[in-house]
Amino acid sequence: MRHAEGRFLASELEDVAPDGARFHVIPVPYEESVSYGDGTASGPAAILAASDQLELWDGESVPAELGIHTAPAVDCSGGAEAVLARIEAATATALSHGGLPVLLGGEHTVTLGALRALHRQHGRFGVVQFDAHADLRDSYGGTPYSHAAVMRRAVADLGLPLFQIGVRALCREEVDCRAALGVGHLDAAALARHGIPTPLLPPDFPERIYVTFDVDGLDPSIMPATGTPVPGGLGWYDARRCLELAVNGRQVLGFDVVELAPMDGFHAADFAAARLVYDIMGLVQRLGR
Repeated sequence: MRHAEGRFLASELEDVAPDGARFHVIPVPYEESVSYGDGTASGPAAILAASDQLELWDGESVPAELGIHTAPAVDCSGGAEAVLARIEAATATALSHGGLPVLLGGEHTVTLGALRALHRQHGRFGVVQFDAHADLRDSYGGTPYSHAAVMRRAVADLGLPLFQIGVRALCREEVDCRAALGVGHLDAAALARHGIPTPLLPPDFPERIYVTFDVDGLDPSIMPATGTPVPGGLGWYDARRCLELAVNGRQVLGFDVVELAPMDGFHAADFAAARLVYDIMGLVQRLGR
């Protein structure tokens, strides 16, 4: 049965019952603390609509063979804590069915709800962040639940190891936070100068990981439809290669794609985000354990 807000790959697949699906897609149209352009509340619906144009064969495999279930969109009314609690509950529901949660944002704050649920079930794991921004401020705009503080919450509050890829805009507070909390990083400038290292992640990084992909990690030439675009971002195939190296041999507990802010009449960015979601599913299928 098709949800009113759409399903992932609805044009190609019947909905799979929760117990039969590896991937549980959770739309989270939350937008509260955006600080430049707006529109991220429309991101999940745009990704679901664009997914109707995907091919089941992703070039190497058919990730949908593992089963994809699309949950109802999370209710994003009320304050940040109430919304985060609902995101945590939706993620926990996916986990109770043995599924891998796939969150569609919405602003980056939504990641914290998923991390709380996973931390409650699994304890320690690593977070691999693709982003133009470090998101390590202790608070921003008067709230610790800002998109600009979400990774600070992950590291400082939940104690999760973090590795950042593609960052190219950060403040001095975030530089100091990286040093104080041992946050690993491969920033965009280093990637441009030296290429992608192998291995990508530190040797002591956890084998269990969560991947959070803010679409502004991609260069604006590929992804202009985001609230805070920054020049000098990742190209499509460099991002794919980094994802491959991060996922290979590791257990992916969940992932998200966030911060898409659709542009009227411009479908390329919506499709790129949907393709990114499906490509990560494929990497989990082929390379994860």
